[in-house]
Amino acid sequence: MVGDFALGGQLKVRITPSDVGKRVSVRRVTEIVGGRPVFGDVVGVLTSWDAGVLMITRRTGEVVRVSEDSLVAGKTVPRAPARRRAGSSASPAELQRIAARGWPALENEPLGGWTLRAASGFTRRANSVLPLGDPGLPLDEALDRVADWYARRSLPAYVQVTTGAEGSDEELAAALEERGWTGEASTLMRTAPLVPLTAIADDTRAVRLSREVDEAWLSRYHRTGRLGPEAAKVLGAGPSVWLATVPGEEPGRAPAAIGRCVVDGRWAGFAAIEVAPEHRRRGLGTAVMAALAARAAEEGADLAYLQVMEDNESARVMYDAMGFTTHHAYHYRRAPRP
Repeated sequence: MVGDFALGGQLKVRITPSDVGKRVSVRRVTEIVGGRPVFGDVVGVLTSWDAGVLMITRRTGEVVRVSEDSLVAGKTVPRAPARRRAGSSASPAELQRIAARGWPALENEPLGGWTLRAASGFTRRANSVLPLGDPGLPLDEALDRVADWYARRSLPAYVQVTTGAEGSDEELAAALEERGWTGEASTLMRTAPLVPLTAIADDTRAVRLSREVDEAWLSRYHRTGRLGPEAAKVLGAGPSVWLATVPGEEPGRAPAAIGRCVVDGRWAGFAAIEVAPEHRRRGLGTAVMAALAARAAEEGADLAYLQVMEDNESARVMYDAMGFTTHHAYHYRRAPRP
């Protein structure tokens, strides 16, 4: 595969673990054929370099594992400029796949075109079936498999179903309702161009960005109450995750505001935008969004998405003002209780 390395001259590895978060181009040996090495190139954001393995996220969202020992060349490269006006024809299924990578379960098991997900009960999103296709079985048999899978993990069985857009799961939702699966947590998937979000706050200097989910950040997260280790694992996982913190005014106190963004190709997914009640109406939430959007734009993203509960009117109004519109809706169907 021919990349952007010159065919002549000496190839060198000019990147180190300190370049995590930057856009890089690497050449590595993919195999040996007839005693000769075969080379392959990867261009994307270097999202981690740990234990001799590089993780590089391409613009498509694909994550490529590269062994440090296989490298023959590597360098940082300029980021692709983000577009101010960005459109997307992503289907609900495509956007749900992206969102699932951005909020990954700790366990995933395929059932035909369905994915069974579990994370010790931390959020419905990471503990529900994502039905993107046919399960490969009659529906009742598939649902029995689902119920048994979650029962073995002492979890309720949920199926996430999309509605309100072409390609949604309206028929599946109706079939589940007929079988007594009750609806919960109606949610809107909302999207917007990313670049305008970088300018929604005048001052983002108070916002600190990190890749680590630490105890201080978790202390402001709204799902507090003895979060288990699985929470930090889910929150810290994804193609390219950034955590934002606005420190509190007193040392040792919970942060004034937090936020999370995961960059996956051209998409940036926002979540956990939280502001302490005593610090609201000071623009901290928009500062967090702007700082995360700017970092995502640096990594080449140009589209944003987030999920908001349908009955959260104040959040919907805020996101309306930021340019977000509804792409589709989804909710969860819970299996009948025994």
